[in-house]
This record gives sequence, C-alpha cells and structure tokens, in this order.
Amino acid sequence: MRIEFSRFTPDEADALVEFLLSDPWPFHAGVQQEEAIRRRVADGVYDDEENRTFWLLADGERAGLVRLMDLTEPTPMFDLRIRSEWRGRGLGTAAVRWLTSHLFEEYPEVTRIEGNTRQDNRAMRAVFRRCGYAKESHYRDAWPSPDGTVYDSVGYAILRRDWLTGTVTVPDWNDEAEPAGQSSGKEK
Repeated sequence: MRIEFSRFTPDEADALVEFLLSDPWPFHAGVQQEEAIRRRVADGVYDDEENRTFWLLADGERAGLVRLMDLTEPTPMFDLRIRSEWRGRGLGTAAVRWLTSHLFEEYPEVTRIEGNTRQDNRAMRAVFRRCGYAKESHYRDAWPSPDGTVYDSVGYAILRRDWLTGTVTVPDWNDEAEPAGQSSGKEK
C-alpha cells in the first residue's frame, strides 16, 4: 500500500465536511455539524500559524486526517482520524511515525509531542507505544461521550531526545514517597 501525506488547504472545505461527516468517529468527542466545520475552516482552525492539517492518502484515497495543533509551542499536540474501512491496516502507526518525524524535523523548537485518547481505545494506545511514545497521564472520568458515558483519558508523549536515540523514557510513577508518620489516607 502506498501511503502519502498531502497538506489540507481551505479550498478543500467540501472534502473535509464529507470526510468528517462520513464516519461515526467513536473515540472523538462532540458531534460534527457541517456549519461548524465550515466556520472552523474559515477561522483557520485547520490551517494557520498554530495549526496544520494533512490528508492521509492510502493508494490515492483519503483514508485519514492528521491535524497538528499548537505549532508555535514547544509541545504540539495532534488529532488523528482513520476512516473505519481503513482501520486495522497500519495507517495509524504510519501516520504517527510520519507526524513525529515531520514535527521534529520541521520545527526545531519542538521538544516533545503529546497525544491523548480514551482509555478504551486500545488500538490507538498500541500505536502510541509502537511509535515510542510513553504514557504520561491518566485522568479518571475526564472524557464525556455524546451518550453521557464518561471515560478515562490517557495521555502519551515522545521527547525529542528519545526520538533521536530510539529510546523511551518512562516517567517515575512512584516518585511520591510517603513522609514518615503519615498515613495513606486509607482507613483500616
């Protein structure tokens, strides 16, 4: 399969509307509406100094969308969407590897890249790990879905130095030693 990335331009608003309204996007918050998408395109949310969006093309077909955000900050974030008929074919991994290289190579001030997903999005969590991202956060009951269910939100990031060396620096999750004489707050 041939995978390419093509920068989105505001004159492709019709294609973006069709893309975003064509799939249910089960792991993305909010309901998409045509008017709101068009307004966001006009406001530069998909392409301006802070944001860049790219079509993920698989064998010439628009199979996905990569949106890069906070590009003037040292820690940009991203949104990734793969159409349902293309999921499970390695496009998520290809997209995250591409965007990681793109950000570190094109933006020398970028020191780390962040991404978040719902706890139950096992496929995306595997993509993060496969691409050298370390789990850095776990926010309980932080991701409301349209049906009212609230999920945990999980955050991953990659450091420039880890990307350069091919290593993964895992946070020290046990860095809060309990001071002598204090209890953990649990009643016995």
